[in-house]
Amino acid sequence: MSPKTHFFTAPDGVRLAWHELGEGRPVVLIHGYISSADMNWIRFGHAAKVARAGFRVIMPDLRAHGKSDAPHDPALYPADILTDDNLGLIAHLGLTDYDLGGYSLGARTVARMLARGVQPSRVIFSGMGLEGLIHTSRRAGHFRHVLTNLGSFRPGTPEGNVQGFIKSTKSDPVALLNILNTFTDTPESVIRGIEQPTLVLCGEEDDDNGSASALAQALPHGQLALVPGGHMSAVVKPELGEALAEFLAG
Repeated sequence: MSPKTHFFTAPDGVRLAWHELGEGRPVVLIHGYISSADMNWIRFGHAAKVARAGFRVIMPDLRAHGKSDAPHDPALYPADILTDDNLGLIAHLGLTDYDLGGYSLGARTVARMLARGVQPSRVIFSGMGLEGLIHTSRRAGHFRHVLTNLGSFRPGTPEGNVQGFIKSTKSDPVALLNILNTFTDTPESVIRGIEQPTLVLCGEEDDDNGSASALAQALPHGQLALVPGGHMSAVVKPELGEALAEFLAG
C-alpha cells in the first residue's frame, strides 16, 4: 500500500501537494513546521496504521514544505494562509464528513480551521500544548533566531537540533522564514468552545508548545494520550500511529 500524490493550485497560483493512503472514512492529517506529510505521517508507518483501521488518510504538504511550492515572495505568505490552503483542499475534495488532525504547526492550523468554521467529527492536536495555540509568537521567535543564524549552533542544543533538521529535510530557509509570518493565534475562547471529541497526543518529554495536559483540560471533550519521546522524536515512535488509529477507530 503506497501513498498517491496529487496537486491542486491555490487562488494565488501556488501549487500544493497532498498525499492519500487507504480507503474509507476521510481523515485529514497536517504535518509540522520544517517537516512534510512523508516525514510526519508516512515514513514511520503512522498513516498505514490509520489506513488499516479503515480510513482514507489525506495528508497535505503545507506551502514551502514537501512537494508543495516554496516561493520566496513574501506577498505569498499573508497571515493565516496555511488555513486558507487547507480550507481550499477540503473544498477541492468536497469533504463534508471527515476527521481532522495535525502535528505542531499542523495542530495550529487545525485550530485556525476550527476558528474559521470547519466542522470535522473528531479532532486531533498532536505535538501541541495550550500555550502553543494561543500565543504563537514564542515559537516563531525561536525559529526566526535559528533561520537567521544558520550554521552557528552546536549539535545537541535546541537550536542545533532545528538547524540539523532543516539540513536533513533539504528545506528552503527563505521560504521557511516567510512561513513564520503566517502564524496566527487562536483565542482561548475558541479552544474552550471546541465541542468535538478531541485527542491531545504528545510526546511525554515534549513541552515545546506548552502543556499538553492544560490543552486537554481546556477542551470540553478532550482526552490526553502520551507517547514516548520529545517534540522531534515522538514522530518516529510506533506508539504515535497506534494512538492515532485507536482514537479514530474508537
